[in-house]
Amino acid sequence: MGMIENDWLAELGTEFHKPYYKTLYEFVKTEYDTRQVFPPAEDIFNAFHLTPLSEVKVVIIGQDPYHNVGQAHGLCFSVKPDVNIPPSLVNIYKELHDDLGCYVPNNGYLVKWAQQGILMLNTVLTVRAHQANSHRGKGWEEFTDAAIRALNKQDRPIVFILWGRPAQAKEKMLDNPKHLILKAAHPSPYSANSGFFGSRPFSQTNRFLEENGLEPIDWQIENA
Repeated sequence: MGMIENDWLAELGTEFHKPYYKTLYEFVKTEYDTRQVFPPAEDIFNAFHLTPLSEVKVVIIGQDPYHNVGQAHGLCFSVKPDVNIPPSLVNIYKELHDDLGCYVPNNGYLVKWAQQGILMLNTVLTVRAHQANSHRGKGWEEFTDAAIRALNKQDRPIVFILWGRPAQAKEKMLDNPKHLILKAAHPSPYSANSGFFGSRPFSQTNRFLEENGLEPIDWQIENA
């Protein structure tokens, strides 16, 4: 696993020395040595690398990485440019079109969002190939909870987008009145019709950012 080297290190560096992380590290290392695991090891901390703590304006919380070959690269909901767009992201794009009029692009590569200050954080950062949730409960949740607590402490407005029950379970850590919390059903095909469609998170996010003197997000992902 790579290391975090930007300003996240000051907040998360102590986690690397805790007993749970040593156990997690050994587990993940053995998994990569003996199994097919996603994302590639060098991409595990991409969400932190691409969106420094000081630049975070929006947080989208996912669950665990995509578990099929070539999809995951360290950002929740995002896939590499030459990979078919997964169903949940298809629905995100549909809502984005209905909310802000963005066209639906031909790829699911969301690095543009990360580079504008959207932390795209899965609560579990690795997964065994073709086995969803296979690394759940191994320690990643403790690590990413530490990141969420660090974000909650920031003395500036941040939008937290919580889709689905696992993401919404993190709300109890978010008690800073400067922040905006947006909740809706998960964009999965199984639940998108239960409150995700029509929730308009993108326009709400931009309105809040502008009201607080911050640059809105350019949500349009361009065609590859």
